Amino acid sequence: MNKNFKILFIIFLSFFSICSAGNSYEEKTKIGLLVPMTGKDKNLGQLIIKSTKMALEDIDDDKIEIFPKDTASNPDQTLKSAYQLKELGVKIIIGPIFYKNLIYLDELQEIVFLSLTNKTLELPRNVISSGINATSQLNAIKKFLKLNKIKKTIILTPELDYKFEVKKAVDQSRIKISKHYFYDTDPTKLTKQIEKITNYKIRKQNLADEIRRVENSDLLDKEKQLEKLEKKYTIGNVNFNSVIVSDFDESLKSVITSLLYTDVSPKKKVFITFNQWFDESILKETSLQPIYYPSINKKNLNDFQKKFDKKFNKNPNHLSLLSYDLVGLIYYLSLGNDLADVNKLFKKKNTFKGKIGVFEIYNNKINHKLNFYQIKDGEFKEIF
Repeated sequence: MNKNFKILFIIFLSFFSICSAGNSYEEKTKIGLLVPMTGKDKNLGQLIIKSTKMALEDIDDDKIEIFPKDTASNPDQTLKSAYQLKELGVKIIIGPIFYKNLIYLDELQEIVFLSLTNKTLELPRNVISSGINATSQLNAIKKFLKLNKIKKTIILTPELDYKFEVKKAVDQSRIKISKHYFYDTDPTKLTKQIEKITNYKIRKQNLADEIRRVENSDLLDKEKQLEKLEKKYTIGNVNFNSVIVSDFDESLKSVITSLLYTDVSPKKKVFITFNQWFDESILKETSLQPIYYPSINKKNLNDFQKKFDKKFNKNPNHLSLLSYDLVGLIYYLSLGNDLADVNKLFKKKNTFKGKIGVFEIYNNKINHKLNFYQIKDGEFKEIF
């Protein structure tokens, strides 16, 4: 009797172990990763693969796996690799990076793609943009304007494709603006447009008229007043207290140079721009300062870069940090949800605090709660 009991007990233990192993396998969270592993963008892809590997090590849970596949920065290859991930049982994919590679992904409605792009217009229904989009940036700018009680704000946006992203973001953020101007990126046309926006010719003529009036007057301090007027460039105010320039790099500098030319200075008006990723070249442009912009948490970015460099002897970019956080986000959501029903996962209202900042998730959209920075006297300063 005891012998039979022992045999049955051993069989039970064996069966339990097999079931446990099967359940453990079934419960694994499989994450696909679509990045360029060949072609001109392969170095970018390698940085992202490394950052997701680092995220797995930090999470330290063997129930999560990542399966990288090559996009070759090509829409056809992206789709082919996505089908391969589907065959592996993957329901959620980080990537692709580039907007152009999204066009065929609506063929795989049972899979959710967390693309690293910050573009939000005309996305396939199963693609969620996880980049730092224009709405997130304007939400942070709106908060800054409210905290500082700044009114009469204008927005300047270049006549490029992403102007439609900015227009959508203005509506979604409900930021109060006086007027939204769209300018030509050609420097000669740009200057003329800025002159018109700032009423430069009228203000310039006001100065000339005032000089003429004083010259023809009998004022006792005529010479003193003329001396003061000669130091001015214009007379008269502009019809705004702050200006948001939704531009980047050299084009941004051209716009601000044109504003300076028309005697609109960041020392008199509040200059705000979009996320510049802590571009240190702006630190040297003291004439553009002070200038403000929203961005991710700088301290967390610096800490991540140091850790990444120490581990891989490579300098990561912001997409590396974003992909690192997305692994954490998926893991966080998987703890209390069934990934088999992945299409409902991003419809619920939820938040996740990552290295990049706070992710706000709702109705298949991801926005970011950003920090806000000032560049002044050649230094970055956190406002909030």
